[in-house]
Amino acid sequence: MKDFMGFTRRNLLIYFKDKLAILFSLLTSIIVFVLYLLFLKGTFVEAMKGTMRGLENIVNSGDIDMFVNGILLSGILGSALITVPYTCLQTIVKDREAGVDSDICATPLKRWKIILSYFASSSICSFIMTSLILTVGLVVLSFMGDIHLGIASLLSAYGLMLLGSVSSTALFMLILLFFKSTATSTAFFGILSAAAGFVIGAYIPLSQFSDGVRSFCNIFPASHITSLIRNILLSGIAEKIDSSICGLDNGAFIEAIKDTFSFNASAFGSNFSGIQSVIYVSIFALVCIAGMVIAYNRTYKRR
Repeated sequence: MKDFMGFTRRNLLIYFKDKLAILFSLLTSIIVFVLYLLFLKGTFVEAMKGTMRGLENIVNSGDIDMFVNGILLSGILGSALITVPYTCLQTIVKDREAGVDSDICATPLKRWKIILSYFASSSICSFIMTSLILTVGLVVLSFMGDIHLGIASLLSAYGLMLLGSVSSTALFMLILLFFKSTATSTAFFGILSAAAGFVIGAYIPLSQFSDGVRSFCNIFPASHITSLIRNILLSGIAEKIDSSICGLDNGAFIEAIKDTFSFNASAFGSNFSGIQSVIYVSIFALVCIAGMVIAYNRTYKRR
C-alpha cells in the first residue's frame, strides 16, 4: 500500500507545484465569473423578471439577486469539475511522452495500482479545488444575504463535489489513455475549455437548447452534478421566494424558473430526478473505471 500512496503523492505534487497548471485548470471557471459580471447576471435577472410579471412588488429583488448568484456558483463548480481533473490527468500523457511510464511499469508496482494511483490523485485534486471554490463561494454569498442552507444541504453539496470529481476523472482518464503527446492533449483541452460552459449550462441554460443538444449535454456526468448542486444551493432561496408570493400563482413562478434554469437533467424526452441523476453518474463512473483499467493494461502490453 505504501507504493500506491507514494505514487499518488507524487502525482498530487506535480499538479500543486505547477502554478500555471492550477491557473489553467480554473480558466473556464474564471471566464464564467467574468462573463457573469459583464453580461450573464443582467441576462439571468431579466429572464427571471420576465417570468415574474405581475409579481414584481411581491418578490424581493435581493432574493432574485441571491438566486442568480447561486446559479453563477453552480456554473463555476460545474466547469471546474471538467477542467481540474483533466489538467491533473495530463501527467499521464507527459509521463508517456517522456518515457517515464516505461520506468514506472518496470517497478514492482502492479499495473492496476499505477492506473488507480493516477485516478486517485486526480480525483483528490479535483475534490480539493472544487470544495475550496464551494467554500469561498458560500462565504461570499453569506455576506451578501441569507443563503438558506442547512447542515444537511451543505454536506450534500460537498458529497456532490466528491461524486463529480470521481466521475469526471474516470471519463477523462479513459480519453487521455489514448493520447500519446502533450500537444494533442493540450489541443483537446482547448476545445474542452471552450465547450465546458455550454455543456453544463453555465452560459446559456440547457433548457434553451433543442432536445437533441440537451440530451447530448446530459450524457456527461458534470451536467448532472451541476443540476444537482443547483438544486441544493438554490432550493432554500426558491422556497423563500415562493413563500413571499403566498401561493398567489400556485407555485407556477418557481416551477417556471426551475424549468428555465434546468434544475433537473433531461435526456431523450425524460427528466431525471435527483436520485436518478446520482445513480446515473455513479454507474457512469464505474463503467469508465473498469474501461480505463482494461485500456491501460492493453496499452502497456502493446509497448
